[in-house]
Amino acid sequence: MPNVGMGMRGGPQPAPTKKEKPKNIGLTLRRIGQYLLRFRGKLINVLLATAGASLLTLAAPYLIGVAIDKFMTSGSHRGLLTVCMLLFIAYAGSAVLTWLQQRLVVSVSQLTVKEMRSDLFARLQMLPIRFFDSKTNGELMSRTTNDVENVSGTLNQSVTQLLSSVIMLIGSLAIMLSLNVWLTLLSMVTIPLVLLFTKKVAGFTRRFFSSQQQHLGELNGFIEETVSGQKVIRVYRREKRSTEEFDVMNKRLTDTSIKAQIYSGVTGPFMNVFNNLSFALIAAIGGWMAFNGFTTVGVIVSFLNYSKQFQRPLNELANQFNLLQSAVASAERVFEIIDTETEYEGDGRKPLTECSGHVRFHGVTFGYRKDQPILKDVSLEAKPGQTFALVGPTGAGKTTIINLLTRFYDIEQGKITIDGFDLRELDRNSVRRQLGIVLQDAYVFSDTIRENLRYGRADATDAEVEQAAKLANAHSFISKLQNGYDTVLSAGGTNLSHGQRQLLTIARAILANPSILILDEATSSIDTVTEMQIQAAMRELMKGRTSFIIAHRLSTIREADQILCIVDGEIREQGTHEELLEQGGFYNELYNSQTNSA
Repeated sequence: MPNVGMGMRGGPQPAPTKKEKPKNIGLTLRRIGQYLLRFRGKLINVLLATAGASLLTLAAPYLIGVAIDKFMTSGSHRGLLTVCMLLFIAYAGSAVLTWLQQRLVVSVSQLTVKEMRSDLFARLQMLPIRFFDSKTNGELMSRTTNDVENVSGTLNQSVTQLLSSVIMLIGSLAIMLSLNVWLTLLSMVTIPLVLLFTKKVAGFTRRFFSSQQQHLGELNGFIEETVSGQKVIRVYRREKRSTEEFDVMNKRLTDTSIKAQIYSGVTGPFMNVFNNLSFALIAAIGGWMAFNGFTTVGVIVSFLNYSKQFQRPLNELANQFNLLQSAVASAERVFEIIDTETEYEGDGRKPLTECSGHVRFHGVTFGYRKDQPILKDVSLEAKPGQTFALVGPTGAGKTTIINLLTRFYDIEQGKITIDGFDLRELDRNSVRRQLGIVLQDAYVFSDTIRENLRYGRADATDAEVEQAAKLANAHSFISKLQNGYDTVLSAGGTNLSHGQRQLLTIARAILANPSILILDEATSSIDTVTEMQIQAAMRELMKGRTSFIIAHRLSTIREADQILCIVDGEIREQGTHEELLEQGGFYNELYNSQTNSA
């Protein structure tokens, strides 16, 4: 069901975007890990391939040291060819296993992101309309695309790097200790500096990456808004102003991105300084030890290689940790939506299997904000088969009544019942299954006309689809299209006129065969001739159904059983068309003003 909370008259306005608060990085990483563990088999293969490649890489420096001590310094070359062959196998095997692990990790990361994206989209379908009031479409698009892709890219790079770095660290440390304990301790002198520096930089990078994703979402929302509103922008000559606003937002995103990348990129050069310092110390002291007979040249050569291999994982872990800041910021934004309470949590479970359409509002008070009530102690009773028309000025609360009846929002005070059952105790889906809604903003989907009409009743036959279209006076224009009912509509139905889209939504409601019908200015975008044609069909449709009609054109509701005049959230007048004219009040003035204007 389309989002009607933001676009409907009298509805709430989006709240300003709040600045994101830092969250628990450990918890976020654990949740990403839970997604990864859904593919344990592939992940184990990645681990085995990574372990194999790392162990072969660890074997190479040891073989080099053996070759130096046994064959080069001794002058004997017997067995050197064997060592060289083993060295070749180690390097070649490491390369093959590295290629294999990359193939496997791409599969794991993409499947993981697929699951995350599916969970995110599924959650979006279940969130209350109130949630969408507080978020712009661009921000939500940014979370479902940019943020998810950011997580995907980091997983592709980081999973094998982290596994490989851990194995290389442990393996290098173990071999270094076996070769020379004192040189091992010497190589660790710079490690506290590395950890302190990484921790300091990580705080900045995470904050800036989080801001970067937030500003990107805001920019996407602005772009979508301006592209959708091009006609208004051109008419009111706001091109320059829109460009200036875009430049401000673009600069804000650019400045934040530069800071994020600078802090992220500064780690590498500083880590090289620490590495070179450690390497120089080991080379100098190791050379002195070899000169004085405390160790061999081969051990020193092997140790220098292992020292590099020990420092390199530290560098990679530091770099990957900075990359993870961006992924964690994106993942937090995704999990924020996934963790949002759906409108079905705590929902009533009593199904509304049969509905006569008896609707009552008992002293209902409601506001989109608690301090600004829209409806004030509203009570009404629509008996089965009755037609209720809601009239009144914009913002009076007409659409809000519809929003509450459809349970797009839940009331704060009072009670709404359908056939005597409290609406809050009923299953939402079973209630909405009894509703047919035609909104002023006719919304169709990028699918065939036939499937658009079946949207509320997927099992309808082709004959039933065509019959509904005929009742709504849509069959004639559909038949003239090149592919008829199989015509594929463009995004938003822009290849049809607004009036034609409205006719399709009316036909869709007819086909759904609801017990309660809601028409929100359903004929406002249809010409007078077409309106007269569909009025008869609408009267047939409303027979035996409880109907609520929101109308500004009073000529369309003269035959309503009850007309409610809503003013400032209260029912000011109620009665039939004739009764309200006789009262000479608000309705009489409104009707006369429209009649005189016509």
